[in-house]
Amino acid sequence: MINEWQSRPLSPIYAIVFMDAIHYKVRQDGRVITKAAYTAIGVDLDGIKDVLGIWIGENESSKYWLSVINEIKNRGTKDILIASVDGLNGFPEAIKAVFPDT
Repeated sequence: MINEWQSRPLSPIYAIVFMDAIHYKVRQDGRVITKAAYTAIGVDLDGIKDVLGIWIGENESSKYWLSVINEIKNRGTKDILIASVDGLNGFPEAIKAVFPDT
C-alpha cells in the first residue's frame, strides 16, 4: 500500500508547492548520523492540499532536491506556479531545471 501511494499519479498543475527538509539524528551501524526527511506539499488549483511525498536522504542538498523534483514531474505534474523553499544554495536552479516557468 505504501509503494502504491509513493508512486501514485499527481495533479498536472499545483498552484503552490512547499518543499523543505527536517534534519534528525539516527543511530546506524553503532554510530549517530544525521539524515534528512524531504517533504513536498502541494496545493492544487481547487485549494486541496496533498502530501506529494516524503523522501529520506543524507544531509539536505540541491542535488537531492533535483531528483525529488524530477520524480514529481515523472509522476504527472506538468507545472508548479509557485514554489516555496528556504535559502538552500542551488535550490531555485534545481526547480528551474525541471519546471522553468515556476
